[in-house]
Amino acid sequence: MVGVRPILDLSVVKDVQLTPRKIACALLVPLLWGVQYVVIKVGLTAFPPLFFVGLRFMAVAALLVPFVKRPTRREVGPIVAISVFLGGLNFGLSFAGLERGPAGVSSVVNQLSTPFMVLLAWPVLGERPTRRVVLGVALAFGGVVLLMVEPSAAVRLVPTLLIMGAGLALAAGSVLTKRYGPFEPLKLMAWMAVLTVPQVFLASFLLEHGQLASLSTATSLDWLAFAYTVVLGGIVGFSLWFWLIATWSMTRVAPYALLQTVFAVGAGVIFLDEKVTWSLIAGMVVCVGGVAITQGRSGRRSRLASAPS
Repeated sequence: MVGVRPILDLSVVKDVQLTPRKIACALLVPLLWGVQYVVIKVGLTAFPPLFFVGLRFMAVAALLVPFVKRPTRREVGPIVAISVFLGGLNFGLSFAGLERGPAGVSSVVNQLSTPFMVLLAWPVLGERPTRRVVLGVALAFGGVVLLMVEPSAAVRLVPTLLIMGAGLALAAGSVLTKRYGPFEPLKLMAWMAVLTVPQVFLASFLLEHGQLASLSTATSLDWLAFAYTVVLGGIVGFSLWFWLIATWSMTRVAPYALLQTVFAVGAGVIFLDEKVTWSLIAGMVVCVGGVAITQGRSGRRSRLASAPS
């Protein structure tokens, strides 16, 4: 953990330019999160969704809190708000939607978080997207639409609405992180986890049953899925995401999140034997093309909004 702190210490990061390291991180995050859709489906066969979220954040808090400082007085309020949107609502709605709907469709619907981010970043952060960014996001969103019209996709209203709500919560939490940051990623992750645990455990107590029984009946594969969501999807994925948000324009970061769909569909093909159709291929190609357009030269005119002192 000591070895990664120089990379993730936002107090010393000043670079806002396009670099190979940032591109690699921006690709790694959606890869980790895309595969996680399949992994979560495995874990949800054993654990109730909100209870699963609570266990996940409890493990993240236990792993990180001993190694980070307490939040300052200025940081407490923003971290509470971020924990509600990025923690409780985002993960609670996502896991509940995944329990009821297919992983591939869920990953597609969740990409609505990208246009939500761009729209929220304009009034909240003052990051007005360039025409090229708007075109790229629209094209990438069109790719998502192509995936949505896949004939074999079992689109259901309730899980679709739950995942849409999760996407909006993710966008709001990400914009709040940008607005009130920069934060040290591991510090933010640790205390966001602490504050999220009571939120989702209370919701689980009110809405679910069989929580304790699931602990004794879970298999090794279920616990391996749980470990993935904690370490790779959680600590690694969100630490990199917070770092990208703090050091890169939101209009540059957000389109990369669309690649989750590509990786989620690929993981579904590999691990769940889902069929590959021409509409799926076309949707993924259009989606990646839109992301590529947003990263063209004109995108360099996007400026990092100044954080409040």
